[in-house]
Amino acid sequence: MSINDPIGDMLTRIRNAQQRRRPKVDTPASNLRARVLDVLAEEGFIRGYARVEQKGALPHFEIELKYYNGQPAIKDITRVSKPGRRVYSPVSDIPSVANGLGVSILSTPKGVMSDARAREENVGGEIICNVF
Repeated sequence: MSINDPIGDMLTRIRNAQQRRRPKVDTPASNLRARVLDVLAEEGFIRGYARVEQKGALPHFEIELKYYNGQPAIKDITRVSKPGRRVYSPVSDIPSVANGLGVSILSTPKGVMSDARAREENVGGEIICNVF
């Protein structure tokens, strides 16, 4: 089965696992997914992730979800730029998520990074998703 939107698939897996209060969730491995997970871990939305490789199977990431007082650390995670409609933003127009409490994850020429880091590096790019 082919997946048309691998990032959207990963975000949906995270959203569904948190609704069921699962401690971990698996998703197929890729470099872009790893960079997005790096940003989520840096910003404190997930505990971390590990690449799992088993003989005879494709590699996948095991994502450790984060909870605080029984509530998920991620209140909402939404895909912005989709395969059918790409959304790009110059550095001056990068949106603020939840009045600065959330994070936009961008794919820039300097790599995948949070909105705050993109402003520091003075670079715009494709808005992958919003998290708060």
